[in-house]
Amino acid sequence: MSGFRRGVSLDPVDWEAYRQLAHRVVNCSLDYLRDVRQRPTWLPVPAGVRAQLEAPLPLEPDGAERAFADAIRLVMPFATGNIHPRFWGWVHGSGTMGGALAQLLAAAMNSNVGGRNHGAVYVERQVLQWCRGLFAYPDDSSGILLSGTSMATLVALAVARNSGSELDVSNEGLSGAQAMVFFASTEAHASVQKALELLGLGRRALHLIGVDQDFRMDLAELRQAIDRERRAARRPVCVIATAGTVNTGAIDDLNAIASICKAEGLWLHVDGAFGALLTLVPQLASRLRGIEQADSIAFDFHKWLHVPYDAGCVLIRSREKHMAAFSSRPDYLQSSPSGLAGGDPWFCDFGPELSRGFRALPVWLTIKEHGARRLGEKILENCEQAAYLATRIAEHAELELCATVTINIVCFRFLGQHSVAPDLDGVNERIVAALQDGGDVVPSATKLRGRTVIRVAITNHRSRLADFDRLIEQVLACGARVLETCS
Repeated sequence: MSGFRRGVSLDPVDWEAYRQLAHRVVNCSLDYLRDVRQRPTWLPVPAGVRAQLEAPLPLEPDGAERAFADAIRLVMPFATGNIHPRFWGWVHGSGTMGGALAQLLAAAMNSNVGGRNHGAVYVERQVLQWCRGLFAYPDDSSGILLSGTSMATLVALAVARNSGSELDVSNEGLSGAQAMVFFASTEAHASVQKALELLGLGRRALHLIGVDQDFRMDLAELRQAIDRERRAARRPVCVIATAGTVNTGAIDDLNAIASICKAEGLWLHVDGAFGALLTLVPQLASRLRGIEQADSIAFDFHKWLHVPYDAGCVLIRSREKHMAAFSSRPDYLQSSPSGLAGGDPWFCDFGPELSRGFRALPVWLTIKEHGARRLGEKILENCEQAAYLATRIAEHAELELCATVTINIVCFRFLGQHSVAPDLDGVNERIVAALQDGGDVVPSATKLRGRTVIRVAITNHRSRLADFDRLIEQVLACGARVLETCS
């Protein structure tokens, strides 16, 4: 065991040597993004690499040179793949080099943005100010940056639960409270159900509403469900509308739902994980009409804004209700009118975390580097690419478009040409798996009305039209090979 080195920090012993290492790491990162098209979209982690990544805890130092070399050799080649221009498997953003450098700056500062009076707090406040402007939210509304829309939804529904209960939930809990009901469509994200479970309301608190032919919430069914729950002596509290469903990108009729919520005295939460950022696109922003009336909005920066993971946001119309749900500070966290302990209100007053990273800096720098107009243009380009892919699908009798292309998600099936009808669900599942294993194009699979479909979710600023031509070619070729094995 090495000697106990008292009084020696963890800073580099040789700053100049470390500077040179840092330059090499930054250059490696630049090359990694610059040359992304020259690599497969995805590679599975080989057994030998997995074995090295299962090594026991190192008690003695490897040193910076070896540690970074191992990261570059063992980890970087086997990423999720979402930085690649032909990754469309799930709704992941593709990141930017500027965002990566912003995370380096944020990590160097190592600020705790739970509160107090320092620069990182003001950056997050400015980002929230920009977001309020995007959604025409009042200046006195509140918000907070979180890890993503899942946590943002949890925070929003906690505020809705507390404000919608007849009890003081913060003090008394839910015991004895009238059963509360939340409404969402059958296309709502699974994080809604998970949030209600974590909030102590249980799965039975979520009433799922059917959808129309375009996968939007059925408003007649919603009205009937609210009335039926009231007559059953349960307490309707909140409607969760979706701006960009995960399966098809459908956008619920937010304006009509807002009117229903206003008439019924219900909280309106909008899950806009990626679709809410259509507000940056003048040609498409009208599809969000009514979102400005929501009591809360959740969305991600790490999807269509391409900020590095993780960065999401929730806006709450009522600052008072937001703080009532989360503000609780012990003596050692009390603020003062001046000094570092100033800066009220603190962000820990608006969410569950006291220790919070500087998530706002990559968001702030991404917006400043590229500008809101340019970021909106890339969102529009992805929607145009989805429309282009739909036209390419229509050119082939072997393919079938399975849902209206609303914004950026395309769902289709391979039908093939065959005399005996195969198990098309199985065929399409095998096509998706084979394409992913092939490492060149990465879609995913989902089910629409019980049928397996190939799903292409385009939130990628590096994709070009030729990449979608390549996808069509590979689906047709792979489908033909799969059908041969079925005959």
